[in-house]
Amino acid sequence: MTNPPPSLPPAEELALLDHELVRLDARRALLLTRRARLLTQARPPAAGAGARATTRPAETSGPGAQNVLLILGGLLLTIAAVAFTAVGWGHLGIGGRAAVLGTVTLAAGLAPAVLLRRRLRSTAEAVAGLALALTVLDAYALRRVALAGTDPLAYTAGAAAVLAALWAAYGLAAGRLRPPLIASVAAAQLPLVLWSVSPEVTLPPEWALLGTAAFDAVLVVRATSPLIRRCAAAGLAVTGGPALLIGAFQSLSAHSPGAAAAPAALLVTAAAVALFAARRPPALAVALSVAAGLALVTAAGGPVRTVVPAGWAVPGYLPGAVALLGAVSLPRVRAAAPRGVVPGLAGAAAAVHALALLWALPLVALALTGPLVAPPAVWSGAAPGAREALGAGLPAVYPAAVPLVVLLVAAVPLALGRRPGPWPAVPARVRGAGAVVAWGGLFAVPAAFDAGHAATVAYHLPLTVGVLAVTAVRAASREAVAVALGCGLAGAASVTALALASRPATFAVLGALLAVSAGASVVSRAGNAVRAVLGCTAVAAAAALLLAGARAADLAPHHAGLLLLAVPAVTAVLGARAARHPVGLPLEWAGASAGLLAVVLAHGRLPVLALVLSLGGVIAAGTAVRPERRRVAAPVAGVLFVLAAWARLAVSGVAVPEAYSLPVTIPALALGALRRRRDPRASSWTAYGPGLGVTMVPSLLLVWGDSHWVRPLLLGLAALAVTLVGARRRLQAPLLTGAVVLALVALHELAPYVVQVVDALPRWLPPALAGALLLAVGATYEQRLRDARRVREGLGRLR
Repeated sequence: MTNPPPSLPPAEELALLDHELVRLDARRALLLTRRARLLTQARPPAAGAGARATTRPAETSGPGAQNVLLILGGLLLTIAAVAFTAVGWGHLGIGGRAAVLGTVTLAAGLAPAVLLRRRLRSTAEAVAGLALALTVLDAYALRRVALAGTDPLAYTAGAAAVLAALWAAYGLAAGRLRPPLIASVAAAQLPLVLWSVSPEVTLPPEWALLGTAAFDAVLVVRATSPLIRRCAAAGLAVTGGPALLIGAFQSLSAHSPGAAAAPAALLVTAAAVALFAARRPPALAVALSVAAGLALVTAAGGPVRTVVPAGWAVPGYLPGAVALLGAVSLPRVRAAAPRGVVPGLAGAAAAVHALALLWALPLVALALTGPLVAPPAVWSGAAPGAREALGAGLPAVYPAAVPLVVLLVAAVPLALGRRPGPWPAVPARVRGAGAVVAWGGLFAVPAAFDAGHAATVAYHLPLTVGVLAVTAVRAASREAVAVALGCGLAGAASVTALALASRPATFAVLGALLAVSAGASVVSRAGNAVRAVLGCTAVAAAAALLLAGARAADLAPHHAGLLLLAVPAVTAVLGARAARHPVGLPLEWAGASAGLLAVVLAHGRLPVLALVLSLGGVIAAGTAVRPERRRVAAPVAGVLFVLAAWARLAVSGVAVPEAYSLPVTIPALALGALRRRRDPRASSWTAYGPGLGVTMVPSLLLVWGDSHWVRPLLLGLAALAVTLVGARRRLQAPLLTGAVVLALVALHELAPYVVQVVDALPRWLPPALAGALLLAVGATYEQRLRDARRVREGLGRLR
């Protein structure tokens, strides 16, 4: 505190003391507030209250509570005014009525200016809302007193226009009050619409909606207030959307060019309004541009649809979409258009293209997948037409225009993908998609024109062979190679299934696919993956050609299986010649698949099956000579030889196969031991697996049909001995083979008793035991995982 000097006059000293007291009061209030806060933080929570705070935060803010009170007050006053107008109106004369309403309206209208000068904006806006409601009551009273004979709709439209202008001027003059400005925009939506439905006015409703939307668009672009722009945007959506829908419906239902002209004009005007409104709000530019683009395409295609034949409506709409997409791809247009307009227009054109493609998709899908889903009977004769040959009929809505539509849709991305467009980041993908769509359109040409079966095959085969040959062109890009390969494989499968109806067509298609796939695999420079796929396609065509030859020679299926073994034999030779080439292994796997098919075909005749298995073993043994294939081919050869021996024993009717298998097992195990001694790194499966399997597997199969006890006992003892030797020597093959055989033999011996026990148990007990087991396993799940991991690691350490 500053001490006053003794010579200071009393008045000045008193003023100085008052000033110091005010400073002390302010400082004391600040210190008390800080002290209360520190006490709140330091005070421990009360017993039983937990961590509950001593002071609760306010559930609403001061301005929020003020607004609620003001809105409620204004609403109550408005209700009182309406009640007075409706109930108490009849007790006053004309002068009294006018004086009351005029006085109250004038007072409510002038009050916000006074409140704004006192910086009470919320109160001013609440009173302004009351003034707006009173002006509506004034308009109602005016009609009841002076204009009772006028048309209600026309009077309401005029009153809405007058009130909209009055409220807008009042809101701007009174300091940009929000309620009058919002109300003026809302009231402006009514005049044209109400006039259009009035019997005294001949304005069409769609044009009234569009005129209102144009007014909203001007507000969206020209208004400086964000609130007014948002309200106008909402009005634009409410009035412009129905206008567009009405125009589109009228255009789609028109039956002549003259009838389609008026909707076209409406749609073009609506597009212009939408594009004008898209200049200001970037957030709405894309949506408005999409609507404008769809309106332009519909307007352009409407008159065309009325003059083209039935089924050609879609081609009538596509040129407009193509022109629109071409226009927005021009550099000048992209540079001059506001942000968001070009993507919106391009999206509208792309949507029209997608709808056209969706319309044509059933015919394209049927042309491609029809023969695969419903293949014709083999060599049953040519079908009368392409649609029947494809496996299903088509309605008349699919005319010959389908390929034209598909090709037109495909031409756009192929052309625009070569230069930056609305989506410059994905030109390669756009071109690839266009190429696939174009190929689908070309593939659907015979079905669209309902060509004959021979003509369809003659058309599909060169198309398929041509796209497969593209993969051999050095100048082809990776994108073109991928598209050509995918289309070629799909076309090859389709045309092969389609050609099954005719013998000459079958041989022609398979021969052409074999020659082209093999040649493209040899000369292609598109990469090892593409060459491998082409090589496997050639192997599949060769196998199918051999099967077709067997069918033509009336060979039985098992004899066809013998003939099919030529495929794995040839692929094994080719794999040996291309041992270090990446394509060699896929070729051999494809040949092995053909060999597996040969085994399936020969399964009905055991003698032929034994021969097929033996020849397959020979092929696998020849492949095992190569060091890089030995690890896989040698076990396969052993398994095939063993299976061939079993089949031969079954053919001979041998009841005791051990007499034939043991003489093979003993030297096989001896040779395995000798190999392990020379090569300690050799797997026990390679050394001992074939020898053990030759005897144990046939004996195990016979055990399950043997009612005596000698074979199960001897096989169980042998399996136990093999298991113990495997555990002793730490060998994986004897350990697992012996354990599995021993477990199956034990299960066979216990099966009758298990069945008896199960029959004796209550029906509810097995599910209960199973549930308890599942609960126990679930409770110890982690431990079971660790046990399984230890078992796997232990087996992995065995040889």
